[in-house]
Amino acid sequence: MRNITYRIVLMAIAIIMGLAAAHAQTVLKVGSTPTGIPFTFLDTKTNTIQGVMVDLVTEVGKDAGFQVQVEPMQFSTLIAALTSNKIDLISAAMYITPARREVIEFSEPVYSYGEGLIVPKSDTKEYKAFEDLKGETDGSQVGTVYVEPLKKTGLFADVKVYDTIPDIMRDVNTGRLKAGFGDYPILAYNVQQGNFPDLRLVKSFKSTIVGSIGIGVRKTDADLLKKVNTSLAKLKANGTVDKILAKWGL
Repeated sequence: MRNITYRIVLMAIAIIMGLAAAHAQTVLKVGSTPTGIPFTFLDTKTNTIQGVMVDLVTEVGKDAGFQVQVEPMQFSTLIAALTSNKIDLISAAMYITPARREVIEFSEPVYSYGEGLIVPKSDTKEYKAFEDLKGETDGSQVGTVYVEPLKKTGLFADVKVYDTIPDIMRDVNTGRLKAGFGDYPILAYNVQQGNFPDLRLVKSFKSTIVGSIGIGVRKTDADLLKKVNTSLAKLKANGTVDKILAKWGL
């Protein structure tokens, strides 16, 4: 009788431990930038990173069975942080490009857009293309897909490189730059929110460097990539992705 009771106790313990393991979720570190509103940004009220890509990766984690711990870092350091195992995923406004796919892998695309142009509000010229700014000094963000194409045009007196989009906007605001190029939705959101009231988003400008963003994964994490894509497909089908985009005005 004692042996039967002992076995029952052991079985009960095993079941409890199994249930606990089933409910214990892996916590994955996610790299995001604090200056890419509305995709990722530092919410000073909560001192946390918020935005489209944070909401999205959180929902992906809920569906795929992992929790996320968002790690703020500069855009230009994200890929190195992923490949060196400091983070497990990248969820930011990062274009999926052939060059980047040589180093990391990406999920299916989440959202597509091109570059935007900002100038001082006092500059009322309706710029349409790079050629309209020939001979001028402009700026773009380090690590983005815009820097090299801007330089290769040979049109500009100088293409200054900045750590963040707000840094670019401040220098356009003060007259240090004639114009600034960056992710159209990020520029638009900053202008709409009144963060830089003396700047103007040039709506006549036609984007030429267009791409899609996705969640970045290490090339060695094929199983994780499969889970992310499976969950993304569900979230697109049930309208969750559209709701997140609408929440942030996209």
